[in-house]
Amino acid sequence: MLRVFSVAYWAFIGITCVVFFAGAVVVWLVTLPFDRRRLVLHLYSSAWASFYVYVNPLWRLRVIGRARLPWHGAAVLVANHASLIDILVLFALFRPYKWVSKQEIFKVPLIGWNMRLNDYVPLVRGSSASVRTMMDHCDRLLTAGSPVLLFPEGRRTPDGSLQPFKNGAFDLSVRHQVPVYPIAVHGTRAALPRNGVILREHVSARVEVLPALDPADFPDSESLREAARQAIANALQQD
Repeated sequence: MLRVFSVAYWAFIGITCVVFFAGAVVVWLVTLPFDRRRLVLHLYSSAWASFYVYVNPLWRLRVIGRARLPWHGAAVLVANHASLIDILVLFALFRPYKWVSKQEIFKVPLIGWNMRLNDYVPLVRGSSASVRTMMDHCDRLLTAGSPVLLFPEGRRTPDGSLQPFKNGAFDLSVRHQVPVYPIAVHGTRAALPRNGVILREHVSARVEVLPALDPADFPDSESLREAARQAIANALQQD
């Protein structure tokens, strides 16, 4: 039954993406003259992604600490990455930010096109030139007052354990003197295997926004990085 349900669910996503993307184009065109940061389009995209979480009878999602995230001003958001559906549940934060995501996602019809409309940030893993381009793009976004969200592990965990964090997000925080918000994503790996698309039994996931870290309180970006990783690790240990 799970296999049949999974096929039907992914087919439902594929079909409804056509409708949602058409709506995204309308939102983009209407708001383009006055919404340079594309806040309205991002919130529309958040509703689009969250819809697929809340209509799935196998999934339950709670968001804890959303009020900690700012509506205005630049910030760096960092989250652990255990599953493909991390992207869906993090959209449920319903706060303005720009994703940093692997470039392959931007090539996916409809979804990738919407990511480009939103001015999200592509990254080619393993390419130093792409990393520099990504950092420059994030610099522009932060200067304009837009938060950015990154997975500092760089890729999904292969075994469920929290992987070492890369420096990029924390270099951005120190350079722009903006806070880092660690975000612990719980339970998503149980919902969908790393190398598969067959959904599993009922899963309760939650997104937990942890207290902000001020870069001024740390001597360098490496200590800020480790503090953020430890905060997420401590939160995940409560599962």
